[in-house]
Amino acid sequence: MDEAIADTLAGVGPRLAGLRTAHGMTLADLSEATGISVSTLSRLESGGRRPTLELLLPIAAAHQVPLDELVAAPPVGDPRVRLRPRRANGMTVVPLTERPGGLQAFKMLIPFRGDEPDPRVHEGYEWLYVLDGRLRLVLGGHDVVLGAGEAAEFDTHVPHWFGSADRDRAVEVLSLFGPQGEKVHTRAAPRERRTAGPGG
Repeated sequence: MDEAIADTLAGVGPRLAGLRTAHGMTLADLSEATGISVSTLSRLESGGRRPTLELLLPIAAAHQVPLDELVAAPPVGDPRVRLRPRRANGMTVVPLTERPGGLQAFKMLIPFRGDEPDPRVHEGYEWLYVLDGRLRLVLGGHDVVLGAGEAAEFDTHVPHWFGSADRDRAVEVLSLFGPQGEKVHTRAAPRERRTAGPGG
């Protein structure tokens, strides 16, 4: 048996005893509430009987607690997100999600990218939220500036481009891509293909 599983099962008995005591119940009380014999309950608490779902479910119901309160799951892996910045299209991009496919999240630091936008199109849907600074967004026939706390969302089939609205300051943006958001970018007027990535 896996050591972590064995440790988890070994901890069930003391947890059952502690919960029963905290609720002011005797073994006889719990036996009456669950239909499980006093001897079985006693062996569960002492570790002499291996816990099973058939035994734990009525006990959890009697105590009115979720099952996972009786069985502490093994500790999960380190929950910290390992942020690995990378450069893409002149921007600093920090992926916030690492699973393949599905919704992708990025934090981006975007510098001033010039006065002449170079709109692109690609598959998917995009949502942008300005964390700090000012973002210039060119989308189809629109040319707008978004400040901190403002958001935009759009179908990425529409030609789009964005960069800092200020020459001397980068803009910090949170970007969410739809399921197809990492496909190859193409120019609105096809000239060359560019490697996929956030940034329009």
